[in-house]
Amino acid sequence: MVSVQIGQRSGEFPGPRDVSLNRVAMVSMHTSPLDAPGVGDAGGMNVYIAETAAKLANTGIAVDIFTRARNESELGASQLTDGVLVHGVPAGPVAPVPKEDLPGLVVPFTRELLTYRDLLGGPGFDVVHGHYWLSGLAGTIAAQRWRVPQVLTMHTAAKVKNREMAGLAPREPALRVLAEQDLVHRVDALTANTAAERQDLVREYQADPGNVSVVTPGVDLGMFQPGSQAAARQRVGLPATAQTLLFVGRVQRLKAPDHLLRVVHEMLGRDPDLRRTLRIVICGGSSGSGEVDTQSLRQLAEQLQLSDLLAVEPATSPERLADWYRAADITVVPSYSETFGLVALESLAAGTPVVASDVGGLRTAVGVGNGGVLVPSRHVSEWGQILRDLLGNPRKRSELAAAGVAHARGFDWAYTAWNTLAVYRGAMERAANGADRPAAMPVEGR
Repeated sequence: MVSVQIGQRSGEFPGPRDVSLNRVAMVSMHTSPLDAPGVGDAGGMNVYIAETAAKLANTGIAVDIFTRARNESELGASQLTDGVLVHGVPAGPVAPVPKEDLPGLVVPFTRELLTYRDLLGGPGFDVVHGHYWLSGLAGTIAAQRWRVPQVLTMHTAAKVKNREMAGLAPREPALRVLAEQDLVHRVDALTANTAAERQDLVREYQADPGNVSVVTPGVDLGMFQPGSQAAARQRVGLPATAQTLLFVGRVQRLKAPDHLLRVVHEMLGRDPDLRRTLRIVICGGSSGSGEVDTQSLRQLAEQLQLSDLLAVEPATSPERLADWYRAADITVVPSYSETFGLVALESLAAGTPVVASDVGGLRTAVGVGNGGVLVPSRHVSEWGQILRDLLGNPRKRSELAAAGVAHARGFDWAYTAWNTLAVYRGAMERAANGADRPAAMPVEGR
């Protein structure tokens, strides 16, 4: 099994040359790469799938992405880019469904998925790549029936979320934990966003270390790059003299935008003069049905007497998001858990330093001395002190910005696709050499 580490790339095409790889089936059941990140279930995973698929297509590999259709317009095929089709698969009501109800739609989704190989024609798929556990379940059946290897990228893991969110949110359901435990030992290869995630898969799920490859996400370096802060502020409508703290992402408990408001409240208690210039921008929409959403965030801001400082912006296009990064003084990523932390990397690439939680993938996306500060605690006083110090030290922010831009250059979606190809080819080589594959569970009606 090929084990790919961070940033690995050579001048040779990855994997054994006797393996023919022409077409990939990606499965993203619960969210579509066509969705704008920052609202609902759309986030970094959507960007990951879209960018990786596009870069794979640039090598001449056809990619078909399968997702559950949530409205009539999503049924059928849509072109994401040259060589990449997104197929809206009917499963259950052609309407949005609460995430907690989606496990009940895995079987009908899988039944429909199995018809696509014949409908699309040609020699069929060479590998199935599932994203998230629901897609892993569907992908396992498809890979077994199509007699091709399966690769799984978890993106988030229930045991890790339960560990890091203990007492702060309802636990992930036992069904998910059991399904992930089974998938880790059933699929032909796993990819992890970071070495820390790989360690979690080995420690928490007893994954075979030789079956887990580290394939880091990338960043669109053409889109997210430094530019004039003054011009960006003019475009997004931000006062020229505002000291701006930016949060980007889904508004939910896991991402902890409410923590940022509590930190600012503490900052103003220590330095009331900050109120004259400080601004908080939340860029994103509500996700799920948890305690934290845009409405509750506005209510909290009113309770903390921060309403006059808060602007809540909807999820937006990459072009405008890049301007929000450039316009901000600091991007704040206070998440309880992050498998990677694409927002942090985008901000660094755009030249804006990051203050983030010292958790999970943020240690890779931000790192130490690479354009940001990692905060090891949840104490609002510690976060407040760090933010006050940086807001009051333009020179330090400039140093961090330069370091962040340099750090972000080491992450490119082309590398992500290149390393993903190595994993595909390794899984195919293993299958070609006769490695046993665990039998898939039966699907009713097939």
